[in-house]
Amino acid sequence: MDFHQLSLPGIGTKYELETDEKDIISVVYMENGNVQIYTRSRAGDDYCSAELNAMEARRLGNVLTGAIIEAEQEGVEISFSALCDLRISVHTYIIRKNLSGKSIGEMNIRSRTGATVIAVSRGGKNTVNPRPSYVFEAGDTVVVIGEADQIKLFEKEILG
Repeated sequence: MDFHQLSLPGIGTKYELETDEKDIISVVYMENGNVQIYTRSRAGDDYCSAELNAMEARRLGNVLTGAIIEAEQEGVEISFSALCDLRISVHTYIIRKNLSGKSIGEMNIRSRTGATVIAVSRGGKNTVNPRPSYVFEAGDTVVVIGEADQIKLFEKEILG
């Protein structure tokens, strides 16, 4: 495997990986925030390209590292082997209309499920560590953290 980095003035930065099978994958981080991906087969006669916006590039990165991605939710599980194999799950969910107008405290999320809402995104603004008085609106994206069984209970008890 061979890896190179090249600055492209006025364009961005190019990273190129040659695989053990001699295929070439090039990734160009553009100055405008987009990412271009190019591939060339080992035979050198097949070229492919794609341009991704920043969100698409992050999602592809999650796929390549094994994070689970679904249409309305995404999540990752983190293992801490130094802490008796502690496994913590972090998931995002879209708040539906039936939860609109309800606060975190009113729903007793932590006491009912053990999971914790650690962030809410609404209209391009993020609220980290929202207070129990935080009231959800339909379309909010929430980030929930907990052990796998707590996340499942959150999905069942809160999201229904």
